[in-house]
Amino acid sequence: MRKNKHFDLNSPLLYGDHKKPMTRRDFIASGLRTGGHAVAGLSLLSMFANPKQAHGTLSPDIQALRDSCGINVQGAGKIPFISFDLAGGANISGSNVLVGGAGGQLDFLSTAGYNKLGLPGDMVPSISNPDGNLSDFIDTSLGLAFHSDSAFLRGILEKVSPETAGKINGAVIPNRSDNDTSNNPHNPMYAIAAAGADGSLMPLIGSRNTDSGGNSMAPASFINLAKRPTKIDRPTDVTGLVDVGDLFSLLSQSDAVAVMESIQRVSAQKMASVNTQVTRDDVIKDMINCGYVKSADLADRFGDPSTLNPLLDPDIVGPGGIFTLNEFDSENEFQKTASIMKLVVNGFSGAGTVTMGGFDYHTGDRGTGELRDLRAGRCMGACLEYAARKNQPLMMYVFSDGSVASNGRIDDSVEGRGKGEWTGDNSSTGASFFLVFNPSGKPQLTGANSDQMAIQQQIGFMRPDASVETASAPSANNVNLLVETVLLNYMALHGEQGQFTNIVPGQGLGNSVMLDSLTAFQAII
Repeated sequence: MRKNKHFDLNSPLLYGDHKKPMTRRDFIASGLRTGGHAVAGLSLLSMFANPKQAHGTLSPDIQALRDSCGINVQGAGKIPFISFDLAGGANISGSNVLVGGAGGQLDFLSTAGYNKLGLPGDMVPSISNPDGNLSDFIDTSLGLAFHSDSAFLRGILEKVSPETAGKINGAVIPNRSDNDTSNNPHNPMYAIAAAGADGSLMPLIGSRNTDSGGNSMAPASFINLAKRPTKIDRPTDVTGLVDVGDLFSLLSQSDAVAVMESIQRVSAQKMASVNTQVTRDDVIKDMINCGYVKSADLADRFGDPSTLNPLLDPDIVGPGGIFTLNEFDSENEFQKTASIMKLVVNGFSGAGTVTMGGFDYHTGDRGTGELRDLRAGRCMGACLEYAARKNQPLMMYVFSDGSVASNGRIDDSVEGRGKGEWTGDNSSTGASFFLVFNPSGKPQLTGANSDQMAIQQQIGFMRPDASVETASAPSANNVNLLVETVLLNYMALHGEQGQFTNIVPGQGLGNSVMLDSLTAFQAII
């Protein structure tokens, strides 16, 4: 009898048939590494820190000046966007999100195909329960069809309330991408920013200090280094974004705000009587004036420590929070996720990437991958539930560089759950997916009837043997076009898909008819 032993949740994964880890991405993919900028006022303008009192209120004259100075308070009004970059080549299709043939997710693959996706014959979704004539292995709690024993799904459902789950829907995108390479331009952050996503503190954030903010690269055509993601992977990264100095150690927040407002008024009065003898005199005065306005605004908005600190947000940590204090303290991935979702959902950043390492889990067992998928699912669920608690919409996108396959050997251990062991990399079984939370109700698929909706919910399809049909969609065999497809669907949620070609002049998705076929959901805002 062969006894299965899974790897510890944070153990590195190293293989004799893989090259020695050399690059940052190699270390992340193997789990040897777990998944800066600063924003502050100007010199005297950032005189405050250690806030202790309730939120202050700007005076009407300062509020008016804030608007004229172009200070971004609420972000750009776009749907918050969070992506999960599962480094190493995670399984997404079949054992997590169901992927089918040309008819959609429930256009079932062959038994041999599901076997390659880690599902033994007695767990394939095509099996009907004779009592109800429905499969016991299909779960549509989140709109998108998951395998009922999906570790992603189990993790998500641990964190979202039934009410939240009822307002979620999603789509899956079967696609190939190379395994174990840094040359996968998967990351959509710059593309989302190009569609207008922005935040009141910074446009983009990511848990890695890279140009994309994640493990995978961003498509070169979208990169705008003026919007390079700020590195955020722990609560101290969040609280360090705004330095509000020492003024709050002496005064209450409301008094500190009043002091900053008074400084601005005195400065404006003095500047009005000064001639700088410079051609751009008015510009210099405006810059100085707006600097003081910004300081008062920062004191007003971020004087309360819970405004930024995820640990002090009762919706995130605590008795009624998404995470217990013990969970939060003991799991770095939860702290990372909480930090990203705190900034994105509240509009401080337009979009963010959570990189999670160690998903190159073809370790000859199933339990290693199941445990890592379960933890990732909990992080995904936390983002969706936090959006619900803040009454904000959210688009959450999950992708990985490559994928894995099974040879059919079963792991009957407790953690293996009687499913197929992951025995090797296989780029042809890849997929990505996105979930959309709409506080007003479940997002509605495009399509005139249920058959059309099923096709729209799966962008592209697989062959019966569980390999991606590369001709099924532009995204199926081109990672750059996969990012364009995600961008198109993000814009469609705003009813702005008609502007897609303006945002991406050289787009490779096709004409308007083709764009419609690649759009999963009707607008939600």
